[in-house]
Amino acid sequence: MQALQRRIEAGTYPPGSLLPSEHQLIQEFGVSRPTVVAALRVMREQGWIESQQGKGRFVRGRPAMAAVEPNRPGQAYLTNPETSAPGELVEAGAVALPNRVAALLDAQPKSKAFLRRRLIARDGEPSELVSLWLPLELSEGTDLTSGEPLREGIREHLKSRKGVRFDHIVEQITARMPTVQEAKQLGMPKNVPLLAVFGAVRDASGRPLVAVEVLLPADRHELEDAYPIT
Repeated sequence: MQALQRRIEAGTYPPGSLLPSEHQLIQEFGVSRPTVVAALRVMREQGWIESQQGKGRFVRGRPAMAAVEPNRPGQAYLTNPETSAPGELVEAGAVALPNRVAALLDAQPKSKAFLRRRLIARDGEPSELVSLWLPLELSEGTDLTSGEPLREGIREHLKSRKGVRFDHIVEQITARMPTVQEAKQLGMPKNVPLLAVFGAVRDASGRPLVAVEVLLPADRHELEDAYPIT
């Protein structure tokens, strides 16, 4: 996909031109048809190309939103290595699920799940508290119990160890006051609210895999996103 995007940016495939067929792309890049189809679908969704029934796929050009990097903390934690941000592990083990997280995992409230919680630091100060919940059987045979930061993202770690594939994530953002423990861990006044970002990760069949919660002191963070108007 990146190779096609570079060719569009370079003018090799100018706006309005017909993109090579799936068969041609398979032959040129030596990949499977599902890989090509998936890449073309993402490019269409992002606005690089458009499909015309019976004619093929045509280049629209580099979308204006391509240069905008959305700030999605839930997704960032799932894909970035833990070693990319300094922090400490504050909890790891089996716990009873809070009601909201249980709903995200389609589990019974107070049922047991595995929790990995890290306190992330930025510029030498506590910045965010990140909690990852997953079914107990999915945590077995992984390094999630280790006190050492993972050298790969959670997504890649679970893919390599458990063979699961993340398909999509649904994020919810709420605001609430911190607990006494959260205020202490984040070094924040008790009268400052938290931004709580919840992410529910599912596979292609819709099965819940992971729930992530990122707690951000509202006086130190702002969330920004960008999207095209259709």
